[in-house]
Amino acid sequence: MSKEHPTEWEQADRELQLIDTVLASFKNTPDLRLRLVMQALVRHLHAFVREVRLTEDEWNKAIEFLTAVGHITDDRRQEFILLSDVLGISMQVVAVNNQAYENATEATVFGPFFVNDAPEIQQGEDMSFGAVGEPCWVAGTVRDVEGNPIPGARIEIWEADEDGLYDVQYTDDRTAARAHLFSDVNGSYRFWGLTPTPYPIPDDGPVGQMLNAVGRSPYRASHLHFMVSAPGFRTLVTHIFVRGDELLDRDSVFGVKESLIMDFAKHSAAEPTPDGRDLGDQEWSSTRFDIVLAPAGV
Repeated sequence: MSKEHPTEWEQADRELQLIDTVLASFKNTPDLRLRLVMQALVRHLHAFVREVRLTEDEWNKAIEFLTAVGHITDDRRQEFILLSDVLGISMQVVAVNNQAYENATEATVFGPFFVNDAPEIQQGEDMSFGAVGEPCWVAGTVRDVEGNPIPGARIEIWEADEDGLYDVQYTDDRTAARAHLFSDVNGSYRFWGLTPTPYPIPDDGPVGQMLNAVGRSPYRASHLHFMVSAPGFRTLVTHIFVRGDELLDRDSVFGVKESLIMDFAKHSAAEPTPDGRDLGDQEWSSTRFDIVLAPAGV
């Protein structure tokens, strides 16, 4: 057989030799964890290329795609997180790093729209700050796995408005539908927000083009984000979903977990609110979310 036409065995041997050479280039990496990660990455990427017999044109298109993801990413939009989310990588990282522990509340994806330094609200105040949507009363407790209340837990909350947009997606620098508060001495919390509604992840960029090419919807099931932290406990990043939402079984970022699906009760404008707030002629909803934090280090 000529060198121009190697046998199948010779071709496989060439490919395997290249993998060995690349792996060996990392053997002197001082950081052992970094060496482990880089060598595993090489093995898996090369295995992917060999499995699908990736063409040079396909690889060039992949580079163009990743370049476009980088170009559209800025301090207000994180396209790489969107890519990680829609490929299920974000949820897999969550699963690896938040193993189930007794009755602790399950974690789910962080998402690309968290913002540091959200305003603080007091118990029972409104985190919507004028965002459009149906008012929603949210209440619950923060406890440890033994049922003891955790006072002073920091509870970050954020969500999209009725139009399916987060405040950072607007161009007027508004802060709306996001805040933080602290659990009281009994571990309780309560606030007014918005009844969650479904919305599409930003699909006007390369990730949206990819979803369209493979026939997938960009829509997320209705949800409200939480991040809960307290000294001595594992920080919980999660959100709650609306029971009955038809998108629960096809959330575009695979974030739905059965334990996080909550009942959102509907109330007429005539029904008194829990704190006596006057909502005028607006209908409203209410839900309860009791949070259980796992101890740190588990």
